[in-house]
Amino acid sequence: MNGADRLCDVLLANDVDVCFANPGTSEMHFVAALDRKPRMRCVLGLFEGVVTAAADGYARMADKPAATLLHLGPGLANGLANLHNARRAFTPMINVVGDHASYHLQHDAPLTSDIESLARPMSHWVRRIADAESVGPDTAAAYAAAMSLPGVTTLILPADAAWGEASDKPISRAVVPDPQPVAAEAVRAAADAVRSGRRAALFMSGRALRADALEIAGRIAEATGVRLMAQTSNGRIERGVGRVPVTKVPYPVDQAVEALRDIDVLIVVGAKVPVAFFAYPGKPGRLIRDDCQVVELARMGGDPKTALAWLADELGVKPGAPAPVVRPGTIDEALPTGPLTQDAISLAVARLIPENAIVCDESVTSGRRFFALSQQAAPHDYLQLTGGAIGIGIPMAAGAAVACPDRKVIGLQADGSGMYTIQGLWTQARENLDVVTIVFSNRAYAILQGEMRNVGVNRFGRNAERMLTIDEPALDWVTMARGMGVEAGRATTVEEFVRLLEGALSRRGPFLIEAVL
Repeated sequence: MNGADRLCDVLLANDVDVCFANPGTSEMHFVAALDRKPRMRCVLGLFEGVVTAAADGYARMADKPAATLLHLGPGLANGLANLHNARRAFTPMINVVGDHASYHLQHDAPLTSDIESLARPMSHWVRRIADAESVGPDTAAAYAAAMSLPGVTTLILPADAAWGEASDKPISRAVVPDPQPVAAEAVRAAADAVRSGRRAALFMSGRALRADALEIAGRIAEATGVRLMAQTSNGRIERGVGRVPVTKVPYPVDQAVEALRDIDVLIVVGAKVPVAFFAYPGKPGRLIRDDCQVVELARMGGDPKTALAWLADELGVKPGAPAPVVRPGTIDEALPTGPLTQDAISLAVARLIPENAIVCDESVTSGRRFFALSQQAAPHDYLQLTGGAIGIGIPMAAGAAVACPDRKVIGLQADGSGMYTIQGLWTQARENLDVVTIVFSNRAYAILQGEMRNVGVNRFGRNAERMLTIDEPALDWVTMARGMGVEAGRATTVEEFVRLLEGALSRRGPFLIEAVL
């Protein structure tokens, strides 16, 4: 048995049975080992940013890591933007980055680089494997770290550690430490803040936004009047009819400040105190008032459901008390006719979401109304861009579909950011993934046009306009998708869009709709 075999066996012993990969020469022994492991599903991405984003989408839905296989430092560097997003989502992931044989590093071959320095900013945990005998324990440690943080771990696998002989002693499942215990003093502080009569909000992210934890938070809100809020960006929210509704902090600074203005006490549950994405002249960086008290009930990586249950008990909220779930009804807003608008797209999708679907949202500016509209939609999971590094949507949808092959995945995709990882459509086609991708084709970097206005520039000259539009030449998403094996259609009116969407949702397999705005 060589080190590469040992690495695969340890992954499989810990139920890591999917590997998203873009390998090179140094990883061929690992590829050969994968070929000897029929339990391991290997998914090829044509660009490393596809690989890392797909692993992120997979883990958000599977609640366990996938492995990635990346080629030396440059291959890792190509995937770093979406590792940043995964790190911000606290997604469990095990990156296997091949490197030159240890004795070859002295020659400074063309692909030699400082992989550790590249990996550390986007990883919670990094380790270089010393030799073949270290492969087993180091892989187990990577899995334990990924699950306990939870977060991104990176293993650097020198070629000689992969091909070297390793022992074949029995493999035990890695021991994952228990979540950080809930602190009694934190629960008491949160309860005191709620009882004080001041205006309080439970500010949540991570697993606090799953349906079971939200149900407890909803009972607390119903009994005490505390407000339920979520971060602007979250890895996964379970929402729709029958679930407790939660409001996200808006992205624009002025709107966020207004939404948080009247909160006296912010009780943080697996989240961070809200801040602006960027600094703007004359606007605050921290979005709550300076005199707003912050109480940390549970940290990310802790146990938010237990923390919320303990808080409910401390407040005397009974387990059987009703929670304010979304009741079945209709989305009252009328669907317009004629030329497509971004709001019409969001409205149509919210109405037509099938039950138990997964929505992967990288619509950026165009789909901002979707989240509010979809509260009355069928029960679904909502995944979104977390770290602000665009180019995650198409491959994140692919990863979610690999994790949940029996569920329809709907991708809401901005056209500019979609071009970063358009290769993900090829992976969707190759794996026959059940994904409907809706491209908001406004042919502009609309978010940057808004940011220009935020810094006081309301009229754009020729140079700025060429930086902020992508209409010369216009992107042809239908041709690009079909060229990669994905069925596709184009809509310019609401009627065409609804007809294409209904057809796409009624069939299985990848389909792309270019919605021209």
